[in-house]
Amino acid sequence: MKNALISGLIALVLALPLAGLVTTPDQSLHLVLVFHPLPVAAITLGAFLAQLALGLLHRIKLPPLPMPRVAGLALWGLPVVALLPLLGGRRGLDIGLLVLTYMMLATGLNIVVGLAGLLDLGYVAFYAIGAYATALLTTAAGFGFWTALPVAGLMAAMAGLLLGIPVLRLRGDYLAIVTLGFGEIVRVVLLNWQSLTNGANGIIGVPYPRFFGLDFTRFGHDSVFRAFGLPFWPLARPVWFYLLALGLTLAANLVVARLRRAPIGRAWEALREDEIAARALGLDPVKLKLGAFASGAFFAGLAGAFFAARQGFVSPDSFTFSESALVLAIVVMGGAGRQIGVVWAAIVMIGGFELVRDFAQYRMLVFGAALIFIAVVRPGGLFALRLPSVRLRS
Repeated sequence: MKNALISGLIALVLALPLAGLVTTPDQSLHLVLVFHPLPVAAITLGAFLAQLALGLLHRIKLPPLPMPRVAGLALWGLPVVALLPLLGGRRGLDIGLLVLTYMMLATGLNIVVGLAGLLDLGYVAFYAIGAYATALLTTAAGFGFWTALPVAGLMAAMAGLLLGIPVLRLRGDYLAIVTLGFGEIVRVVLLNWQSLTNGANGIIGVPYPRFFGLDFTRFGHDSVFRAFGLPFWPLARPVWFYLLALGLTLAANLVVARLRRAPIGRAWEALREDEIAARALGLDPVKLKLGAFASGAFFAGLAGAFFAARQGFVSPDSFTFSESALVLAIVVMGGAGRQIGVVWAAIVMIGGFELVRDFAQYRMLVFGAALIFIAVVRPGGLFALRLPSVRLRS
């Protein structure tokens, strides 16, 4: 009760100037301060009740959750969730595409943060490199989407290697600062290299991926509907984009799952747990860190390539630090190193917030509260259990 009263008092002091005093114009169009007590009372009461609930929660001994069973149920529920956007019309498909894009980004970052234990705050730079590589290759070099896709991933992986070289001896806060600087450098370069990236105007006219050389226009020689004799369906192109994103995301998750059980995945986990012990066992931290940065950047490049092809337009405004922070929050909330956790965290955080767009002004408030709740109740994430890659039988 004492902690709850203190929290309510702090919330009251902060809410009085920030939420209670509002500037409004009077009849002579002069700005005057008007006090609104209702928001102040709501914030104060909410802080008091939240702290009281947390205090009671710490005193109640809850039985441990059977995480393997929960993870199994979550895994079986994914196919049902994956089919829901196909039944939700154009809005459902747009939300599904956004969720899958962030899911692919979080899958790559999970290699760097979850498996290797390297804090990367500039992950959006690889996303931008993949998007701009696809835009330039398809609009200026005559590449198609399917030929530009692996090239964009490889270019992002090369950028990951370049980033890994100067940070080999850094860890913790210093590593985060360097990666944050790298992300900002890439964004500023894209903004100021007018001759190549067109600066703030971006690159337009990025072609979308075709279906075996066929497009989804109503009329035309290369139309899917004309080639197969089908009636025109306006949602054919969004459904094609969604299925393509779903396939890329599934492939990325399968590759990461295989890497986790491979020798390099076990070496990444050893590096995450104790770098000195890993070095004593004969592992090379230099190669492991470079491999983690390159692997994570490759999947970010693929996500950037798909983003550029889906939007048909790229600009530096799409690749700010907030994107890196959002992807990192997905990885942390899902449980670092847990693929199933990353998947469900992306569904809840991105899809859930998009469904309640009518409350957009409270979106970041709910987002911050959810992060605080996860950090307090489940510090390891929604699926915090870390199963060993190798099990020794008796």
